[in-house]
Amino acid sequence: MNILISNDDGFQAPGIVALYEALKDLGRVEVVAPEHNNSAKSNALTLHSPLYVQTAANGFRYVNGTPADCVHIALTGLLDYRPDLVVSGINNGANMGDDTIYSGTVGAAMEGYLFGIPAIALSQVEKGWGHIDDAAAAARALVLQMQQQGQGQGQGQIKGEPWLLNVNIPNQPLAQLKPLRVTRLGRRHSAERVITQTSPRGETMYWIGSAGAAKDDSDGTDFHATFEGHVSVTPLHVDLTEHATLPLWTQRLSESKTA
Repeated sequence: MNILISNDDGFQAPGIVALYEALKDLGRVEVVAPEHNNSAKSNALTLHSPLYVQTAANGFRYVNGTPADCVHIALTGLLDYRPDLVVSGINNGANMGDDTIYSGTVGAAMEGYLFGIPAIALSQVEKGWGHIDDAAAAARALVLQMQQQGQGQGQGQIKGEPWLLNVNIPNQPLAQLKPLRVTRLGRRHSAERVITQTSPRGETMYWIGSAGAAKDDSDGTDFHATFEGHVSVTPLHVDLTEHATLPLWTQRLSESKTA
């Protein structure tokens, strides 16, 4: 199995190192990740400046760009083969609910999905890298499960229609993690107020406030599952169409007068 690993915390982050160590014996596994932390870059691509790829001493390749840049470059010229799976993470902190819109971790996985490759975005619920090797072991177990389901389609590779999974893992020892739960995305309250400071030159500086607390953490959500100690697995898609309201908008706009 050919696996491409990326992330948004940067190629030196403990999460991506642990993930590589957990997956490296499953086949051909390569890392192409940002040079520096690129959290909250979503699906952004760098279009107006050149990108450079360098190789670290451990063989990881790193790019002076976004998570999506890394996967895009890997899939459109850097690699001489097509990966069977794109895995992003393990992120330092949760990507649940509204987080998925902003997340560079999800963005990297989604880039693989847009190229028709199955993809997994992995995050730890709490920051600080606690029990990171256990999280990596949980990630390995999920990858193996996906691989086993595809064995009838050719040498244990992950085949079939592409899919995109967003996975959040509680920071607990592997033995204490509860079984996987397939969940929907919850919702957060609005972000905290912007933080202002004064620069040495007397200019006002603005820092984006912290993410809001969980608003919809009811049963069935990723928030609820991880709070109870389960690994949450949320299937995602990229179709932003509000299908339920298509008839309503068709009616509204057909009744409106045009100039």
